This record gives sequence, C-alpha cells and structure tokens, in this order.
Amino acid sequence: MFCRARTIRYRHALVLQSSRNLSTQSQMNAVHFYQNRQLELYAARNANRLTLRQLVFFGRSMNEERLIKSANYVRTELPVRIAHRLRDLQALPYVVVTNESVAKVYELYWSAFEKSTLALKAPHRLRRYPAITTLAENEAFCSFLRGILNEHLPVIPLLSLGLSLSSPHLAPDYLDSFMRRMLVSRISRRVLAEHHIALTESLVEQRHRIKSRNKAHGDVGIIYTDLRPKESIERCVRLLHAGPNRLVPGLSDQAELTPPEVIIDGDADTRFAYIREHLDYIIFELLKNAMKATATRHRSQGGTGAVPVVRATIVAGPNEVNLRISDQGGGILSPYITSTSDLFSFSHVRNAARMEVDRLGALRLVSASQHGLSATVGEQVGERDTEKKIAPMGMGIGLPMSRIFARYFGGSLELVSLDGWGTDVYLRLPKLGTNLEGLEV
Repeated sequence: MFCRARTIRYRHALVLQSSRNLSTQSQMNAVHFYQNRQLELYAARNANRLTLRQLVFFGRSMNEERLIKSANYVRTELPVRIAHRLRDLQALPYVVVTNESVAKVYELYWSAFEKSTLALKAPHRLRRYPAITTLAENEAFCSFLRGILNEHLPVIPLLSLGLSLSSPHLAPDYLDSFMRRMLVSRISRRVLAEHHIALTESLVEQRHRIKSRNKAHGDVGIIYTDLRPKESIERCVRLLHAGPNRLVPGLSDQAELTPPEVIIDGDADTRFAYIREHLDYIIFELLKNAMKATATRHRSQGGTGAVPVVRATIVAGPNEVNLRISDQGGGILSPYITSTSDLFSFSHVRNAARMEVDRLGALRLVSASQHGLSATVGEQVGERDTEKKIAPMGMGIGLPMSRIFARYFGGSLELVSLDGWGTDVYLRLPKLGTNLEGLEV
C-alpha cells in the first residue's frame, strides 16, 4: 500500500514538471518545500469562516486599529484556504493533474502560497507575509493582494477547460464536487481580499474627505446593506437591451432577435444586505438566458407580433428573499440535457455540451487572454475597460457559477422546465446574513 504523503509528493513534482512555464528554479523550490512540510501544516488548519453579518458589523465605524486587524486576518487566512485547494489538486488522478490547464492553476496557487512571481519589489509569499502594524504597511499589502487577484483571473476558464477535457477520467459526482470546492473557495478568497481593499479605500477617502469614485464599493466594503433586487433587475435589463450583441454574441443573424420586455412584480420594495456584484451576476445570467430563449423561440415560430414577456417576481419572507424568473422560451429540451440538474454539471457524462468544439475554443481564448475571467457583469458588457472586448459567452460557465454564488452564503438556485412552453428559475438568498460561508474542506 502506497504511502499517501509519498504519492502526493510524487504527483506534485510531476505537475510542476508538466507546466510549460515552469523554470528550473521553480522545481528546486518545490523540492525544498517538501523538505519542510509547510503545505501539510497549513492544510491541516480549519478555515475561519465568516458570515455576511460579521463582515458588515466589523466593517462599520472603520478606524486604523480595526483596519490593521482586518489586514492581519486576511494575511493569515488566505494561505490556509489556498493550501486546502492545493491538496485537492494533488489528490486528482495523474492523467488529470498533468493536463496543461490544470497544471497552470496548480502553479498559480503554488506561487501565491509559497513564492511570489509578481512584479513586486518585496519578494513576500502569502504564508510568510510579515505582520501588518501600520497604515503604510497595509497599503503595501493591498497592492500585493491586487496583484494576486489579477494574476488569478485565468483560474475559472483554466479549471473549466482542464476539467472538461479530463471529464472522461473522473466520475461525475467527484468532478462536480471538486469544481464546487475550487470555485467556492475562489469566491471566498476574492471576497476577503476585495472587501479588505474596499475598506482600506473607504477609510482613505473618509480621512481625506474624498467622495467615493469606486462604483464597486458598497456602504460597508463591498457589501450593500440596503440592496434592492428590483434595482438589480432593472440594471441588468438595461444592459441586455443596450445592444444586439448582448443576447447572442457572434450569431450572424442576431440583429433579428428582438429582446423581450421584463415585467417586475411582487415585493418590489424589498431590501436586504448582500454583495451586489454577486446578485447582479446571478440576475444578469438568468435574465440573459430567459430573454435569449424567448426571443429565439418567438423567431423560430415565425412570430410577427410582440415577443412574449419575461416575468421577474420578488417575494420577501422573514428569513430570505426569493426571486422567480419565468420565460416562454420552450424549456430546456435538448439532446444534451435529460435533467435540469445537468445544466449545472461540469461533467460531459451529464452534459455532453461540455465537449463541444466551440465551447472549448471559447474557454481556450479567455484563459489565454490577459484579462482572464473574474465572473462579473462588468466584464461581459465592457464597463471596466473601454478597450476590452466583451468576454465570449457560450463557455457554459454562467449558470454553474450563478448557483455557486447563490450557495456561497447559504442560498439556492433551482430550475423547473416545462418543455414546449418555458422555464421557471427560483433563486433563494438568505436575508439575515447569519449563514457561514459555504466552504468545504
């Protein structure tokens, strides 16, 4: 019986050797690393999970002492969460872990944990980043975090591409569980880093009496404590109606598609605390799918009248906010899909579309670009960079990512299809902010 530690070390060395961009020095560092067993020590620690309410309460009335405490929490927590995912990657079968895209993700995580490949003067590593004691040191730490966030932008398309190509070698349940852990952990790390950066910028603006120019800021870091789902729906509808490229990019006859109107009903005045960027992403993806399906079906049936509307219903309960999006797009009837749950799967066994040439090509394109994929609405509509082209759609990432965003703080996302008529999508989000992050070890 093989020793687990020896097997993991062997896989680790093979992964590093398979990466095209890996230097001899990187391999020497890997060997040195396994002599001190730092990964095992960090992976043995439990992640210190937080709730949305804790993030809000701690972020209010921010001062220098609280900001430095926040910085040191992020500094010590990130390497633990990365270590867990490195162990997950090491446990993959050899044929999967040596896939070029998976190997690149491994090297990105390894670099963040053990060594920095960023163009920074201070050669800090996350696990050895020194304690932060002053605002100046915190500013340097925020710059370090921004660098890592930018460096990891290709992770989502790389993982999706690598696991799609490796799907024949993994059981569907194992593959989906692996991807869920990887993506939820990625969301959690970005939330911690981006929230701390936003708190830092807010304190600087407050001290210098500068009016905030960062649209990504909520009133507490990245959290909006008075978020209205109705406004998020209206914002996404405006973006989807803004031009013909929004619905079906790349389709030669897309100009013929008339986007349907969206009717909002229910508890329109509902407000709750949430991360707006997450809510907008989910709503944009659901509306995009509903509007595209409705417009396409209307045209295919030779419709000459008004396109059927899409209806968004908001229902506020005592503990949660619910949103239903109903369309008349014909349902999900497809030769690829036998169950609505298959739409969320990364396995070709459950969703044969994962192996489509166009989908794999789109993933390769995005993973190789300098922009990567951060899973935001802004990158799909080109808001953040006027020179940046719209991220290719059709990668099969949007719906699974929407469910993962919904589940991050204990929500859910489910589909009910009435084939031949349309689809209802049900989004449930916690209202009180008391659920812990949905991390899995």
